[in-house]
Amino acid sequence: MEPPLRKLLVAVLLAAPTLAYANVVWPALYLETRLFSWWAISVGLVIEYLFVRWLFGLAPSRAAIADLSANAASAVVGVVLVPLAGIAWELFPASVYNWALGWGTFNPITWAGTFLLACVVNAVLEGFVYKKAFKVDFKIKSKNFAWLVLANAFSVGVAFASLWIVPLQL
Repeated sequence: MEPPLRKLLVAVLLAAPTLAYANVVWPALYLETRLFSWWAISVGLVIEYLFVRWLFGLAPSRAAIADLSANAASAVVGVVLVPLAGIAWELFPASVYNWALGWGTFNPITWAGTFLLACVVNAVLEGFVYKKAFKVDFKIKSKNFAWLVLANAFSVGVAFASLWIVPLQL
C-alpha cells in the first residue's frame, strides 16, 4: 500500500469513532449511522450488483468482486466524506436558506440535500474503483454515473427511510 494511501486509511480509522460521539449533530451524521446497517448494505450490494452487471457488462463473478470492492472502498472513505459533505452543505447553501426562512438544521431541504450528497459521494467513490481496478469505462459526466447514483439511491434510501421508521435514540 502506498504511504499516502496508508496515512489516509489510518486517519479515517482514527476519526471514525470520534464521528460517532460528536457533540454537534447534522443530518449527514445521522444518516451515516444507518448507512452502515446490515439491511442498507445488503440492499445496496444486491441492487448495485445488478447495475454493475448491466452498466459495465461484467461476468457474474467479476461483477460481484467489483461490487464488493467498490462498496468496501466507498465505506472506508465515505465514513469521512459523507459527513464532511453534510458540513459543507450546512455552511453553504443551508446557512443561507436556514437564515432566510428561520429554519434549523433538520429541515426538508437539508434532508433532501443530504440524501443526494450521500448518493453522489458513494457513486463517485465506487466509480473510481470500477474505473481504476476493473478498467471499465466510467466518467462523471456520463449516463453510467447517473445510473450509479440511482443504484446508490436504493441503499441510501433504505438507510434514509429507516431514520423515520425507527428514529435514533440518543
